[in-house]
Parts: sequence; C-alpha cells; structure tokens
Amino acid sequence: MSVTHIPRPRRVPRGYERAPARAPKRVLGGQYVADLPDQEVVVFLVGMRINRLRRVGSWWPVFRAMRPMIIEAMRTNAGLLHAQPLVGGRTIVVVQYWRSAEELGRYARNSGMLHAPAWAEFNRAAAGTGDVGIFHETYVVPRESIESVYGNMPAFGLARALGLHERGAGEPVVDANRRMGTTTPEYADAP
Repeated sequence: MSVTHIPRPRRVPRGYERAPARAPKRVLGGQYVADLPDQEVVVFLVGMRINRLRRVGSWWPVFRAMRPMIIEAMRTNAGLLHAQPLVGGRTIVVVQYWRSAEELGRYARNSGMLHAPAWAEFNRAAAGTGDVGIFHETYVVPRESIESVYGNMPAFGLARALGLHERGAGEPVVDANRRMGTTTPEYADAP
C-alpha cells in the first residue's frame, strides 16, 4: 500500500519570507489576511462619472460632496467602517465597508445628515442634464464567502476596515480557498 504525501501548506509562501525586513515604511512586509466579522460585511461601491468635462457646475457639487459625507458617516458611528476612493479616467469610485445594510440605508435616507439633502439637490439640479453619472452597488457578503490576502501592502480594503493579522495566525488562506472552491496552490513558484 502506497501512501501519498500531501504537502502541508506553508504559513507564508517562500517569496514573502524576506519581505518583512525589506518592506518600505508603512508597508506591511509579508502576507496578511483581514480579520473577518462574525456574520457578514456590506461592500458598497458608490461613485460618479464625469460625462461632460466642461460642465463643471453639474459635476463639481457631486465630487465635492463625497468626502464630507464619508467623514460624517465615520464620525457619527453610522456604520461605515472604511472608505477608499479609487480614480480611473473620468470615473471616481468609493469602495465602502459597512457593518450592515440597515445602517447604510438609514444613513442614506436621514435628512439630518449630508447625503439625503445632497441626493435631493442632485436630482433637482443635475440628474436631468446627463453631464454627470452616478451609481452605487451594494453587496451583503456572508463571512464564509470572504477571502482576503494582502502581500507587501499597507492596511487596505477590508483589512483596513476590520483589522488584519499575519497569514497563518488565524484562519489559513487554504481554508478560505477550500470553502470558496478556488484553486490551490495559492502561490506559484517562478520557473
């Protein structure tokens, strides 16, 4: 009877072993994973697209309103855990992580907060012009459907929202791979 040896997954892939000593300031050298919530996390993508660059009066108020809303939601403990703006061409996306969809909805519709009045003003002044587009997508993600890996990064995304730990110090990435049906190995050696 032959016994097949299944290699035990490495805590950190070989390529990252020397990274902690070599990483630049404010970069976490090595591999890390996000501290996952007990139940779920809400990922909210919200943003705008400038359709007519010269129509600054239409898109500038939308652009200018984003940052104060994020600051307000964080300071008032409305449920926003972290927000990360991303810019690509004429489109600005803010990736947000919320504790719950209920808290997100409550903030969005609260007339005493910045979002609801800005939303109403956009509908009144700019929605009919076509000069600026707006969008949002909401994803309620159960804990068991989350996988995260950060290599040689500062705290980013879900790890910035919820915290992080060194890979291997908590749930192994391979467990997330198995749960989600993704491929292994999770590291490819260079030829």
